[in-house]
Amino acid sequence: MSKFAMSQDESIIRLPENIQPQDRIAFAMYTVHENTLKLTAQFHPIKNFTPFEASLEIEENGQWVEKAQAEIIYPGYTAPFRIENWDDTKEKRYRVAYNNEAYYVGTIKKNPIDKDEFVLVALTCNSMYPEHGGDLPKDDIVSNILKLDPDLIFFSGDQVYEHSEHYLAWLKFGREFSEVFRSTPVVITPDDHDIGQGNYWGENGKKADSRRGISGGYYMPLEYIKEVERAQTSHLPDPYDDTPIERGIGVYYTDLKWGGISFAIIEDRKFKTGLTQLAKAHPDVFPEGPYEAIFDPKVDTRRFDMEGAKLLGDRQLKFLEEWTTDWENAEMKTVLSQTALAMVDNYTGKYDKELFADFDSNGWPQTGRNKALTVIRKSFSPTITGDTHLGAVTKMGIDTWGDAGYNFTTPAIANYWLRWWQPKTPGKNRDKNSPTYTGEFLDGFHNKITVKAVANPTLPEIKEGGYLSTRAAGFGVVRYNKPNRKITFEAWPRNVDIHDPNAKQYPGWPITIKQEDNYIINDGYELPKLQISKDDQVVTVADQYTGNVVSSIRINGNQYQPKVLNKGEYKIIIGEGDSKKSIEHIGAQKRNKKIITIHLDN
Repeated sequence: MSKFAMSQDESIIRLPENIQPQDRIAFAMYTVHENTLKLTAQFHPIKNFTPFEASLEIEENGQWVEKAQAEIIYPGYTAPFRIENWDDTKEKRYRVAYNNEAYYVGTIKKNPIDKDEFVLVALTCNSMYPEHGGDLPKDDIVSNILKLDPDLIFFSGDQVYEHSEHYLAWLKFGREFSEVFRSTPVVITPDDHDIGQGNYWGENGKKADSRRGISGGYYMPLEYIKEVERAQTSHLPDPYDDTPIERGIGVYYTDLKWGGISFAIIEDRKFKTGLTQLAKAHPDVFPEGPYEAIFDPKVDTRRFDMEGAKLLGDRQLKFLEEWTTDWENAEMKTVLSQTALAMVDNYTGKYDKELFADFDSNGWPQTGRNKALTVIRKSFSPTITGDTHLGAVTKMGIDTWGDAGYNFTTPAIANYWLRWWQPKTPGKNRDKNSPTYTGEFLDGFHNKITVKAVANPTLPEIKEGGYLSTRAAGFGVVRYNKPNRKITFEAWPRNVDIHDPNAKQYPGWPITIKQEDNYIINDGYELPKLQISKDDQVVTVADQYTGNVVSSIRINGNQYQPKVLNKGEYKIIIGEGDSKKSIEHIGAQKRNKKIITIHLDN
């Protein structure tokens, strides 16, 4: 989150007084992926001569049976458990046991792969400072989530804002949401405030020269960074490639298959280039060194697309390429990230001056942004993000408006540092009766975006940000209708019962899209229509000569006509596993009336 001034780091978080031995376990989080259960238990401080070991037990025939043991890791007091060959077809009760005196009990849900609707709750930006409204209870959110009983919960970043004491703030965050973690799998990804910085350009792990983070890298001590990532991500599925980055900092980017949905979990700024070289190359714009934002409308930001600048990094792009064609036990796909691949805000803080380019957004570097979108759209995936505090649904564009996937940025849980999307020139090609801030725009870096909805804060009611009664705070719900291959985005304000028939979402929501809307080719070429002997097969299109994947999707039904951007010859792979066929040297035409029948082995 681009705050251009840092608040003083006075610790406002305290441990509960007189923690009793039976309350030593604060909370736990888990995921199940490809029959591996990973669960991390978070402990309050271990004191005196009590053990640094804990156990994970599963209830079998009314008895608790120990299945795994773990050391409680210091600093941070986390106990990571792992059970292989987990039977995800059944719901099972678990408990974390410590020293025969403390127990934390919950439920490992069965894999909801047979459900027609998969429900994801998405949240971001859980500020705890009183002046941010963060000291207000989260009971309204917790109550809504418990009644909703989602299949997965996603916290996209900034779970804590206490920049010098992650552990205490993390305990407070976990206690507030313990009841929703207890029996629902959760994905959590740290962002800039979690690692104690104002902004975050990771630049492969180098040492940052200040907490502003502008130079690139990480400012806090290495053990601090490692403790944050261990606490927040050690329960995630194993990393795609666990090779550490510079200075031994780990990685967590990975995929999660759950309920028939495949999620790519990425680290959108761990490899992102800092601003030092950019400032040196453009001293006319940065006479005093790098700065996070551009407020001068005369600056042409297209020249900042610096050669060699990274966004996701080569390793993550390789991961996304391989994930694209892995459709085992998956009907639809989604990318979970921290920040949108565009700049969808142009006022920040007090609405006193327009912001024309924010380098903290993933609209920069432009080439890196386009590389990421080019890969993501191949699997017809939307992205779910947070960070900016401003709820928005945006369709991304690369070469033209709308030729890439949808992004849903969720509102902040607690919101002091406000943002607005309110361009002076109305968007082009808006939907009928839509606000002027919707439609087609070029963002601050000249990226093509089509804004569908924004939860702008109200004015002039906002005074220094207001609290949770503003139209700025809230959370998101994403519903996947698997039989119809449709996705619905919902944006809810705070302090409402979302199950009340009279409850209203933010204006512009809900928004429902089709899976194939995430990669629309309006001015391209068609391959022959496929008539396949088995329903719901995976169809992958690749360039005949380079082998590069063009698209990959699990179709709905038994007919599908692939489209491609360029004329040429292509290879089409139909099916999966042992029942797979390829047809090669297929020509693309503007209008292709040819039909190919594919017979797959049963």
